[in-house]
Amino acid sequence: MKTIITTKNAPAPIGPYNQAILIKDTLYISGQTPIDPTSGELVKGDVKAEAEQCMQNLKAILEEAQMTFEHVVKTSIFLKDMHKFAQVNEVYGSHFDADTAPARETVEVANLPMFVNVEISMIAVK
Repeated sequence: MKTIITTKNAPAPIGPYNQAILIKDTLYISGQTPIDPTSGELVKGDVKAEAEQCMQNLKAILEEAQMTFEHVVKTSIFLKDMHKFAQVNEVYGSHFDADTAPARETVEVANLPMFVNVEISMIAVK
């Protein structure tokens, strides 16, 4: 049985999907873009600011499911420009302990929703 996880502390979905789905002890979090959940506006500026907003949105969803970044086992990062990898990696890495960081892939894509520069999704396990 799946449980829908929703929080007002992360952006509402902009299509036919949910913020996250919990199945038993595994949480599948939809890709988060740099939308400020308070204003509903995109965080604009450099890619580091965008990445930090993505991470804050993910953190809010994890918290709603009574989890933390320590529970994350897999992430996917989608970048519009792989030349920005080091900047995004710096922000992303600040949320994890290097010794216990999750598995991850980072891919460059042609475009992302609302033409943002970064989107991040996660899988976490209790």
